[in-house]
Formats: sequence, C-alpha cells, structure tokens
Amino acid sequence: MATSDVFFHGIPAESDFGYAQAIRSGDLIHVSGQLAFDEAGGFPHPGDFDAQLRLTHAAMDRVLAHYGATRDQIVSQTLYVVDLGRHAAATAEANLAYFDGHRPASTVLGVTELTLPDQLVEIAFVVDTRLPA
Repeated sequence: MATSDVFFHGIPAESDFGYAQAIRSGDLIHVSGQLAFDEAGGFPHPGDFDAQLRLTHAAMDRVLAHYGATRDQIVSQTLYVVDLGRHAAATAEANLAYFDGHRPASTVLGVTELTLPDQLVEIAFVVDTRLPA
C-alpha cells in the first residue's frame, strides 16, 4: 500500500480553506497554487505584482525543499495572473529567471480575481522526482 507525504506551510489559510500545499503520489508531487504568503501566513504585498511573484517563487522553493526536489524536476505549472495583459512581460521575465534554462510545460491564464483581495498571481505545479535533480 502506498503512503502519502503531505506538506503544509503551517499558515491559517490551510485550515481555513481545508487544503494541503502539496501531496506526494508515488513519484509525483502535486502542489496547490502557491501565492505570496510570508512565512507567518501574512499577505504583505497586496497589489504589488513583482513582490508577489518573488514571494510566490519563494513559497514554491519551500515546497521543493521539503521533498528534496529542485526546480529542474517541475514538469508542469499553471500560472493564474490578474490583468495578464499588464503583467505578461514581468511574468515571462520572472519565469525565465526562476527556471534558468529548464522548460516545464506551462499554462498561463488571465483571470479577473483570485482568492485574496489584491492578490495578482498564483502558481500550481507538478514535480516528477524521477527526473534528475
């Protein structure tokens, strides 16, 4: 019987919304949409796209670290961006910098709103631990 490895950041939103940040299923790790929560669960940069994207990537890195995984093992991602037309260039630039040559499958969706007021970006992704780290 397979066992699961579930990861939580330990922030109030997890219990408030009833979800895990990530769950391992065999060699795959399915990661919930990461957003710009700080380590205490606060949302310190409402309306600031660049700052939110930096914190979102930091949250992604915390999930990866928990599983001993790397960015090179991310096989797919879905980005949700409010006002995509305005933030498309910054999204692309940050994505290229974050992956530094690695190219996961990617979908970017422009949305009208996300969960929190003034939240501008959220990124969900899948990791395959069979890939080289």
